[in-house]
Amino acid sequence: MAEPAKEMAQQTEDRLEDLADAVREKFDKVTDGSFRDRITEGRFADQVDHGVDQARAETRRKQD
Repeated sequence: MAEPAKEMAQQTEDRLEDLADAVREKFDKVTDGSFRDRITEGRFADQVDHGVDQARAETRRKQD
């Protein structure tokens, strides 16, 4: 890759990282950091979508 293209790619990557940081900060400010904290602490990992399981069970019953 040509040197100017590498520089342009690096600048673009740096700007995108800065933008991602700014979005994270604003999101944390809006949600008071609580939503992100819950995700990083794994509070949603134990929750299972039982609705899907029930639908599968009903479909199996109908097929039998």
